Amino acid sequence: MSPRLQVEDALLTAASRALGRASDYLLSLRSAEGYWWGDLTADTTLESDFILLELWRHAPPKSGPWNPPSRALIDKAARSILARQNADGGFSIYEKGPSEISASVKAYVALKLAGVTGEQVTRLRECILAMGGIQAANSYVKINLSLFGLYPREHTPSVPPEGLLLGKLIYEMSSWSRAIVIPLSILHAANPQRLVPEGFSIQELFAPGSMAFPNDEGFWSWRNFFLKTDKLGKFWERHGSRSVRTQAIRRAEQWMLERTKHSDGLAAIYPSMMYVVMALDVLGYPPDHPDMLEATNQFMRLMVDRDSKFFFQPCFSPVWDTGIAAHALGEAGAAANLRQTADWLLTKEVRRKGDWSSKRPDVEPSGWYFEFANEFYPDIDDTAQVLLGLSFAKATDAAAQKACMDRAVAWLLAMQGSDGGWAAFDVDNNWDFLSAVPFADHNAMLDPTCPDITGRVLEALAAGGVPNSHPAVKRGVEFLRKSVEKDGSWYGRWGVAYIYGTYLALRGLRASGEDDREAHVLRAGEWLRAIQNADGGWGESCESYKNNTYTPDHSTPSQTAWAVLGLIAGGDTTSSSLHKGIEYLVNTQRADGGWDEDLSTGTGFPQVFYLQYHLYRNSFPVLALATYRKTKGAQ
Repeated sequence: MSPRLQVEDALLTAASRALGRASDYLLSLRSAEGYWWGDLTADTTLESDFILLELWRHAPPKSGPWNPPSRALIDKAARSILARQNADGGFSIYEKGPSEISASVKAYVALKLAGVTGEQVTRLRECILAMGGIQAANSYVKINLSLFGLYPREHTPSVPPEGLLLGKLIYEMSSWSRAIVIPLSILHAANPQRLVPEGFSIQELFAPGSMAFPNDEGFWSWRNFFLKTDKLGKFWERHGSRSVRTQAIRRAEQWMLERTKHSDGLAAIYPSMMYVVMALDVLGYPPDHPDMLEATNQFMRLMVDRDSKFFFQPCFSPVWDTGIAAHALGEAGAAANLRQTADWLLTKEVRRKGDWSSKRPDVEPSGWYFEFANEFYPDIDDTAQVLLGLSFAKATDAAAQKACMDRAVAWLLAMQGSDGGWAAFDVDNNWDFLSAVPFADHNAMLDPTCPDITGRVLEALAAGGVPNSHPAVKRGVEFLRKSVEKDGSWYGRWGVAYIYGTYLALRGLRASGEDDREAHVLRAGEWLRAIQNADGGWGESCESYKNNTYTPDHSTPSQTAWAVLGLIAGGDTTSSSLHKGIEYLVNTQRADGGWDEDLSTGTGFPQVFYLQYHLYRNSFPVLALATYRKTKGAQ
């Protein structure tokens, strides 16, 4: 055997051993019911918003100290916030990131409400002023503060409930945005001015200068149009028809409550669930009303308070975590251990029509959501990932599984966009001009098609038996061909960032029969090899979204696994880059079979909200090592 083959053989042996340990470790994390559910963590804004919500729920006396019954939790939230303060005094929106104005303003208000004083708060205030003061924060920060009279209402965007009376216009907004905006519109219409503790003020955060909405797009622009519309909205609030507003509020209330059923909460995400609690309050629901109790309990279940950890999860992720783990372990040859997992996944198939049916009214419901329950919002990415897991995991009832998977494949095909790609929750949710409305600065007003989801769907369709000759597959492949970046990568909307998009695009193309000698496939492989770190791994910063190009960072297990999977999907089975990537995964594995990861590699809203999926560091290396073994003919 040649020296090169000896080295490759030794690497394969090491990879196989690492895969065995990793598979055992991943299986050990499964629940007794058959699912996986890892922690999902974000930034300090969740704990900051919790403290503000407690001020809403437990108003202070007109004189004297604020001493709510949840004081112990507020203190824990404050300590959790302070533990993540940057050296310059501010707070970031992703792990090891720079200070960001909106997160920093939220933290300052929360810490001051919690009674924190001293040098840390002083440095935070100085950092905020250096970044432009409270005026530079996003519109949701200002709206929240305006509810307590802490920011001028006239300088916050109007969020009129009358939008629900304009036919299906609300469904041109992304699912998560409409779930936030509708309960928020109820709040905004009520214009509450809740009490703050005696003497409490944040005037020290206001920098000199105007508080007016910025408009750098000129007179003949959608931005200017919506700014003028906002002025009309404020006029309507003062002088418009009360009966129309009442009708709109009742419609919003009905819409909101309907979507809290069969769900972990409205859209099962933190911000909309928080606004539901506040909206029900201004609508007059008493604390012991069943709907208020349920809304409050759903929100509080997002809290994690164990050992020395205290944080809020933005949502639950069991279906997503389970789909990925099942896929990885199936590739690793552990499908025999997944029967209970398959049975559990079948119980989570959506069988009710949700918001998606606004544009697909005649399509039979199917698909999967992200959480334990979220019937109105199955998402395309989860559905594709679960199908990949179920292509290995075999349920007790084979006929029921086949029928379920057939329905899910049909649903995916029906949810293809007009441009050939797939989005997250809806079809053709791409009215770009809506991003110019004043409250759209959370960078998530729309749900456009994207390469990462399209790549995963194409792989899932192939696993589900859809032939490469199918028109939907051909259109999906063409979408990926057209969406490749100039440097040869693909954009990843839901994972950080270009490494994520490239790996999934290449997997989708390979599953769809694309020749790995095609120029765009070859260029993608060259790009992945060119950005490899010196230690053999791959890493990418969340700053990629701000810079609109790949921005390097230190290596992580999840991103290294994605790059390895992308190289293999692109036809690379022998390069030194591939071998070094495998070596990195082998050498950084812990003794218990898992990996450590200290960066945010998941994306909520680019440039606004990022995520750490704590199972990514373990599931994706299993998939990468298993796929590598298969390329070498190992079983």
